[in-house]
Amino acid sequence: MSLKISGLTKTYKNGVKALDNVNLEIGKGMFGLLGPNGAGKSSLMRTIATLQTPDSGSITFNDINILEDKNALRKVLGYLPQEFGVYPNMSAETLLDYFAQLKGITNKTERKTIIKEVLELTNLYDVRNKSVSGYSGGMKQRFGIAQLLLNNPQLIIVDEPTAGLDPAERHRFLNVLREIGTNHTVIFSTHIVDDVRELCHELAILNGGKILFEGTPNSGEELLDGKIWMRIINRDEFDSFNSKYNIISSNFNQDNTLNIRVHSDEQPDETFVKAKPILEDVYFVSLKGDK
Repeated sequence: MSLKISGLTKTYKNGVKALDNVNLEIGKGMFGLLGPNGAGKSSLMRTIATLQTPDSGSITFNDINILEDKNALRKVLGYLPQEFGVYPNMSAETLLDYFAQLKGITNKTERKTIIKEVLELTNLYDVRNKSVSGYSGGMKQRFGIAQLLLNNPQLIIVDEPTAGLDPAERHRFLNVLREIGTNHTVIFSTHIVDDVRELCHELAILNGGKILFEGTPNSGEELLDGKIWMRIINRDEFDSFNSKYNIISSNFNQDNTLNIRVHSDEQPDETFVKAKPILEDVYFVSLKGDK
């Protein structure tokens, strides 16, 4: 399974360049698309999902030319957008049966089997008779995964699925994604670095519609080996350090001091110690380098 994106460009009528010559190759497994809000992630997801047309470029999935044969892609696609509506006062089981019929699964016994499978996979089987409108945020997101799995899609797109979930629900949701990621091509769009670190074998960092980095988390960290430095400063020293050094991130300590991380080929001065690069460093260095 392989998704190939070549030279994808999209400029909206208001002049915003949402996609700027995007080139990606995505194989089987979990692929993270990481970037801040407004980076172009949703534009890319919507374009792959055939919901909008690019100005130029091509997308193929296996032997399907997505831009020319949208229906062929839709048959093998599972898509969970950032916002999706559910019908009130219907149980999960009833609603899934309705969605399965819409997806062309006409055999009642077959529908029943598939619905049981997706409810079990998403840990919703015990609440299958409960109205989906009464589900928590995390349960609704897992229901979204259940409905997209009904047609056994080969390509799955999930756009910012963990935004707003509490830690326990986020953990449950990521476990469901981890489970389905072994047998499908899954594109997971997020602005949360931890989600990508926990789930994805490969990732791309996107900002301003451009790909700033593509590779494995490890390869990104290796590129920064020996170039990340750390020290503790007082809070009121931040502005002077920030004007002097390339600070990529800072975190508060309990005593109100700050841990700062600096990107530099050389030791900034003798007060800095070398730090082991983490994926967050790759993210911030990529974003800073783009400015």
